[in-house]
This record gives sequence, structure tokens and C-alpha cells, in this order.
Amino acid sequence: MDTKTAEGPPMLLLTPQQAADALRLGRSRISELMRDRQIRSVKIGRSRRIDFVASLEQNADPEAC
Repeated sequence: MDTKTAEGPPMLLLTPQQAADALRLGRSRISELMRDRQIRSVKIGRSRRIDFVASLEQNADPEAC
């Protein structure tokens, strides 16, 4: 799964399926992570999008930097 658009910059909001493909997880696992608030998501209309960058920053290990 490529998270880049045809023009170049990476997509920052992914559908649950795109996030599952990018992370090589199942959609049910992505749903669990959203429910447990380990991955941040936003609702846009009736769609749910995963804020991929915020999720990475939220779960980053500060001692690893």
C-alpha cells in the first residue's frame, strides 16, 4: 500500500483499510486500536479517517530519539 498521492506528498489521513494495508494489519485490529485510542482518528461526515502522523507522534518513544 502506497500512502502517496500521484502528485507526491504523503496522505496524512487514511481510511481504516489503507491504514491496515500500510501497517500490514487486519481491519478488525485497526478498529480495536481506534477503540482503545492507540490510533487517533477523525470523523468526516460519515467517514472515519486515521490521523496517521498524529498516531505515530502519540505513540513515539521519547527515549528513542
